Amino acid sequence: MSLAIELDVKQTVLCIRLSGELDHHTSEELRTKVTETLAAHPINHILLNLENLAFMDSSGLGVILGRYKQIKAIGGEMVVCAISPAVKRLFDMSGLFKIIRLEDDEQKALQTLGVAS
Repeated sequence: MSLAIELDVKQTVLCIRLSGELDHHTSEELRTKVTETLAAHPINHILLNLENLAFMDSSGLGVILGRYKQIKAIGGEMVVCAISPAVKRLFDMSGLFKIIRLEDDEQKALQTLGVAS
């Protein structure tokens, strides 16, 4: 299975919607696309919608952590929403929820970041 990446800028929030599998085969594509989008737009926050992400390995965690560090360095925040149980378990085990906030859905996450949907 491959990875589908949908990037959408809403005001100063980069919404990243992932479907499929985020692993060592697909993580570099995500890293590249997000880095290019961050360079092209005035982004302050990242919203990561993982509702349709079926699988993620440590390479995926690394890409997410790297983007978190990028956005944190400019005073922004990363929020994850609509996460599947399997991927949530990986976030829990890795401790990422200690630094990245989880919201139930994209609309709620956007509201907490100051964007009306």
